[in-house]
Amino acid sequence: MTNLQRLLLEVQGIDLDQNELAVYLAENNLNPHDEYNPQSATNKRNIYKTALSILESIANNPSLMRSYKLDDMTVTDFHENLLSRIEQLERKIRSMKTDEQEQIGNVFMLFNS
Repeated sequence: MTNLQRLLLEVQGIDLDQNELAVYLAENNLNPHDEYNPQSATNKRNIYKTALSILESIANNPSLMRSYKLDDMTVTDFHENLLSRIEQLERKIRSMKTDEQEQIGNVFMLFNS
């Protein structure tokens, strides 16, 4: 699975051109065609940061906030759910460690001052 394919799993239902997705990935230090490494905390964190960037771009697009109703969901429901998802991703990203932080956390402190 590539970074691009992993990002598509995270932002299902959002239709963006692959070139646009590649730009979002590049902004977060990811190559779209590199192999996704699920064991890398940094790689996973950058995928979530990319998804967050995409959601924030959608939230900043006023043309998507026009008044319409689809099934039983109004545009305000969409906007509230979108903002809720953005907040969830921000909290998750803040709590995630990078590969370097995980290595430092595994060091045993032998001497105490």
